[in-house]
Amino acid sequence: MVQYSRLDASFAALSDPTRRGILEHLGRTDATVSELAERFEMTLTGITKHLRLLEDAGMVVTEKRGRVRHCRLGTNPLDRELAWIRGHQLEIEGRLDRLGQFLNRMEE
Repeated sequence: MVQYSRLDASFAALSDPTRRGILEHLGRTDATVSELAERFEMTLTGITKHLRLLEDAGMVVTEKRGRVRHCRLGTNPLDRELAWIRGHQLEIEGRLDRLGQFLNRMEE
């Protein structure tokens, strides 16, 4: 059974372009919260709220070293999300195939 609360957290995290940008940036290099705030032209409070959602989804890990909080990609490989999407894709493809077969029969 799919755990929808985990999927909800992931899709909520991915629903915002800033959060997707953070993931893309962290995919290239780790960054501090201050660096991310500067890059995305946000306040520290604003970027921290985005990071909290990404952390809840397991997509980002933050670690405090001294007075600086460092960010890196988390361990969520999005396998659950991809499986959920693929299941719906197969269902839609099956419906379209049946529709195509029906329309072919109607032509004959």
